Amino acid sequence: MSLTLYGAPLSPFVRKVRLYLAEQALEYQLEVVMPFGVPDWYRELNPLGRIPALRDGDLTLADSSVICQYLQDKHADAQPLYGATAEGRARVRWLEKYADYELAPHTTFGVFRNRVLRPIMGKASDEAAVQAILDDKLPPLFDYLEKTLGDADYFVEGRLTMADLAVTCQLINLGHGGERLDAGRWPRLDAHHQRMLARASVQHVLAGERDVLAKLGRTA
Repeated sequence: MSLTLYGAPLSPFVRKVRLYLAEQALEYQLEVVMPFGVPDWYRELNPLGRIPALRDGDLTLADSSVICQYLQDKHADAQPLYGATAEGRARVRWLEKYADYELAPHTTFGVFRNRVLRPIMGKASDEAAVQAILDDKLPPLFDYLEKTLGDADYFVEGRLTMADLAVTCQLINLGHGGERLDAGRWPRLDAHHQRMLARASVQHVLAGERDVLAKLGRTA
């Protein structure tokens, strides 16, 4: 097995790569590297010390989007999770960036960090910050996704793409933090999220994450 993915299961960016690999039926080995205090050897894979990283034989890569796009380019016969047309590929990359750079600061580095990571480290959740995120920061972002999704089952080209996986990864961390979408306000986005949660790839990854959360004294 030539593919080794480095990172922590609860990271949405590690999760995104794992879901890509699962959807493409690519075998890999997960080597757990925690995002805080990474070992010195890991910086040879990613000098920034962030997760995830990937080793494919002699090649090493960092950044979840770079990793997934590399795998898409390498396996020409794989399903086109980055879109089948120039327009589709552009839309997928935009929505992946939107999830990683607009949703993540609030779903993962806001709600999830306060509700899950800080208690693990013996620190109190900043509930005022969480409430501000829920009341002010996330609603306009969800409004955009609700409008973009429209009546479609998937965000781009009417089928599964990395846009769906990237958004789902951030909403999962929101769920780990004890929050979920308001189905009354964002019914299409919530329905999309429920469809994504039902996928075999997501169920498989989440089963392992629930085990991790249980060991940490948390429930998903």
